[in-house]
Amino acid sequence: MSDKNWLQTLTKSSKDKWIGGVCGGLGEHTSVPSWFWRLLFSVLFLFWGTGLVLYLLLWIFVPNGNGE
Repeated sequence: MSDKNWLQTLTKSSKDKWIGGVCGGLGEHTSVPSWFWRLLFSVLFLFWGTGLVLYLLLWIFVPNGNGE
C-alpha cells in the first residue's frame, strides 16, 4: 500500500501563502484553487466562527512543504 491520498501528503505551501500557507497547500494538493479555500475559511469564520479554529488547527498540525 504505497499509494497515498492527498490528505496523507498534505503540506503547507511555501510559495502561495498569505498567513500560514494552509490554503496554498490545500490548493496545491487538491483540484480546488487556493482562493476558494481562503473564501471558504472566511465564510466559515464570519458565519459560525469555525473557520478560524479549523485554520489554526491545520496551521499547527500540517507540516511545512519543501523540507522546511
